[in-house]
Amino acid sequence: MESSEIKDRIKKAQRHDKEAFIELMQLYRKDMYRTAIAILMNEEDAADALQDTILTCWEKLYTLKKPEFFKTWLTRILINHCYDMIRDNAVYTDMESYEEPSRCDTYNLELKEAYASIDERYRLPVELYYSQGFRMREIAELLSVPVNTVKTWIARGRKQLEEYYHDC
Repeated sequence: MESSEIKDRIKKAQRHDKEAFIELMQLYRKDMYRTAIAILMNEEDAADALQDTILTCWEKLYTLKKPEFFKTWLTRILINHCYDMIRDNAVYTDMESYEEPSRCDTYNLELKEAYASIDERYRLPVELYYSQGFRMREIAELLSVPVNTVKTWIARGRKQLEEYYHDC
């Protein structure tokens, strides 16, 4: 979908067009899921965070000033919900506590294992940069840290991923 079509859908959604909003959520569903998994490392918690994010976005869509920043705005809301869940539930998981996938979903299992090999603070920047195409400046704004910190985190995360895949 082209950016002009996306902007049109965002504007329609801001006028409470449910179909346009649903299309936007479907468009960004996979990116949101990967971001939630990178933070929470648990499918059920990630699904809860996605639901909370979708509801918040629907309720607060009028606050979005510029449609071109919709994905950044959506991602920031998701990140906040994920960290709220961690804070509220004190959810700290390790590899032994991962649930087995309910169906043959090797992508999710491989993704979780790869993310588990990365230090927690590097997961989200690596996901946002490599999987979702955010620029380092955008990631810095999302995470409220300097750009050089994001560059360092991504380089360290990349190094840890390299070691993980080298050992496989």
